[in-house]
Amino acid sequence: MAESPVPLLRAHARHAPWNARGLAAHAAALVDSAGVKPTNASARAVPSARAIRFYVANGLLDRPEGAGTAATYGYRHLLQLLAIKIRQREGQTLDAIKAEMREVTGDALERRVAASLAPALSLQMSPIVAHDGGIAAWRRLPIADGVEVNVREDSPVARDDVLVTIREALRNVLGRYDLGS
Repeated sequence: MAESPVPLLRAHARHAPWNARGLAAHAAALVDSAGVKPTNASARAVPSARAIRFYVANGLLDRPEGAGTAATYGYRHLLQLLAIKIRQREGQTLDAIKAEMREVTGDALERRVAASLAPALSLQMSPIVAHDGGIAAWRRLPIADGVEVNVREDSPVARDDVLVTIREALRNVLGRYDLGS
């Protein structure tokens, strides 16, 4: 049974609020693990705090709560930022994305982003041949491009809530480093 990606995306709301740098790092981890790369050569694959401020100034992202260094961003900002990166991957210009964002409801935005990021959000299982010749089931957690964690299904750590916490913690750690793209 495939899990719906919407509740998995909603789990990211518990990490809010963020400052601009934290929002960029959180979105970057999701974008990177989903392999989102823009087709537009002038667009960067991974968002930055500077890009977030640019998107706010140009009406692509809602204004944050507070101003300056006290500005905080929530779950809707994360959805908007992810939607921008997904649409850039599809070749849309910022002007087209801005017009589209004015017309989309929060639920529709959430569903669209969740569907696009479903492979990166889901907790996957992969059968692997064990050393004793038997087959062991493993949970595969994609973390970022080239990074994954494998947990044996019979481990106490293999619970969904624990796996999501592990994945998000690792993504947050990776998001603190400028690893390039």
